[in-house]
Order: sequence, then C-alpha cells, then structure tokens
Amino acid sequence: MSSPSKRREMDLMKLMMTDYKVEMINDGLQDFYVHLHGPSDSPYHGGVWKVRVKLPDAYPYKAPSIGFLNKIYHPNVDEVSGSICLDVINQTWSPMFDLVNVFEVFLPQLLLYPNPSDPLNREAAALMMRDQTAYEQRVKEYCQRYAKPEDVGTTSGEKSSDEELSEDENDSSDEAVVGPVDP
Repeated sequence: MSSPSKRREMDLMKLMMTDYKVEMINDGLQDFYVHLHGPSDSPYHGGVWKVRVKLPDAYPYKAPSIGFLNKIYHPNVDEVSGSICLDVINQTWSPMFDLVNVFEVFLPQLLLYPNPSDPLNREAAALMMRDQTAYEQRVKEYCQRYAKPEDVGTTSGEKSSDEELSEDENDSSDEAVVGPVDP
C-alpha cells in the first residue's frame, strides 16, 4: 500500500465492514461520522455517541482528528468542543494503526480508563478523583440526557439495510402535515 489515498480507502472500507455505523459527510473519503457505543462494564454502557473523524491528507502518516459531537462527561474529553486528549492519537500515532484500532481499542480504552491527571474537563477529573460514585452517576446522567440511540439517529437494535429501505418506503408524507385536515 504505497499511496495514502489507497490506505485511506482501505481503512475506511475495513471500518465500514465492522458493526459500526459510518456516515459519510461529503463525497470525499476524508470526513465522516462513526456511531460509538459505550463499552459494557462501564458507566458509559448504553450510551451512543456520534464521533466525527477527519482524515488528513497525510493519513496514515498523520493521525486522524477525532471528536465527540454529542456531549460526554469524561475527564479527557472537552465538554464544549468534543475534542479528546488521547496520547496514542495526539502524540504517538503510527501508520501501523488504522481506523478499526481507533474504534475497537483506543476509544473504548479511553472510556474504560479515564486519566484524571491529564484532563480537558477539569470538573469531571476533580469529581472522579474526589468521589468515584458521584462521577459515575454524572456519567450515567449525561448518557441518559445526551447519548441515547435516537440522539445520533440509531436504534438500540441494529437494522439491516433491507429493513431500513422498507421503512423508508412506508414513510408517508401525510404524517408530516400539521393541523386539522380540511373536510
């Protein structure tokens, strides 16, 4: 794989072949959303986040830009911008890594093992260090408020493209009419 554009294509295709929902933003292959489910055995379990991924021209030699679009309460995620503080992406990225690594390993590890000593969200870090139970409760509240499956356009059970097509065909524009129907 000599050219970055071929590698970008391959990595994106590998990610699309996993269970992650991937939404392209434009016609190009450099900007897209991925739906990330919170890991089980964590206070993030049940939450779903829409994560924006921007691949630089130099990808895989340069790390992707990753950010949460819906709010998440985490010491290493900026609550306003959604940007993340993760060494493997920000400092130690290697062309050996790919997008599947980001979503199957790096981000789940970030959610499972927050690092309050290097925070982007100082309040979350302080609460985590002071009162772990209260921190986990706040995480769960954020999941309920901002990370429900419908907040990112998914349902709790994954649907096949055939099911989605049949639902789209059954959608009626009559349902969008507001107000009383004229007799």
